[in-house]
Amino acid sequence: MKIATYNVNSIKVRLGHLTDWLKESEADVVCLQEIKCVDDAFPRGELEDAGYNVAVHGQKTYNGVALISRHPLEDVVTGLPGDDGDEQARYIEAVVPAGETVLRVCGLYLPNGNPVDSDKFTYKLNWMERLIARAKELLALEEPFIMAGDYNIIPSPDDVHDPKAWEGDALFRPDSRAKFYELANLGLTDAIRACHAAPHLYTFWDYQAGAWQKDNGIRIDHLMLSPQAADRLSGAGIDRMMRSREKPSDHVPVWAELDF
Repeated sequence: MKIATYNVNSIKVRLGHLTDWLKESEADVVCLQEIKCVDDAFPRGELEDAGYNVAVHGQKTYNGVALISRHPLEDVVTGLPGDDGDEQARYIEAVVPAGETVLRVCGLYLPNGNPVDSDKFTYKLNWMERLIARAKELLALEEPFIMAGDYNIIPSPDDVHDPKAWEGDALFRPDSRAKFYELANLGLTDAIRACHAAPHLYTFWDYQAGAWQKDNGIRIDHLMLSPQAADRLSGAGIDRMMRSREKPSDHVPVWAELDF
């Protein structure tokens, strides 16, 4: 089973890229971020015609996440537990059949957090606390699950073209990274790093200053696997050439393959 994450940076603008990539990649389940539309405006029909079931947690103009799957989506949860007052659409979760078991897929769009001297950074760290709490709840079930999405976290200097340039940014601040490693240290496996040790593997290139042409990228899109899912990991990759297409997202798809 091939599970992917893809921050499309507007589903309306990037639908053609997405449907083309789905044909090329043959992904089974995809976590989408920054769909930037309400539920009713999501192109459900086009994706169902492509063979996918759809679950959406949208928001007008900003944020928004969705799951699309060749398999049925069951027990759908929208919104990250832990704060009933959080109105930002950043989390969606569902269970999909996988062989003789099931796989729980959690799609997330973690807050950016900039500027760091604002409430946005506090919100980011608090959101990560809630994600860690949810991971603990799911780990207690001892079932395969994956938390996939745009984490807006650069885990290490190996994941950024110029660490010094990002020192003060919320994506690379020590407290942000500490929360990411607190999540990982629960027993979750970073699928890309489990399969590829080489430095400078990127998933995002800014639209400014020729970042793509210079390969000035960062790795912020991650697939974190529970122990039961990591045991089934057979491969992972980054489809970086999606960034070279006309009017691309600034993110590219990242995927992992699990044997069920």
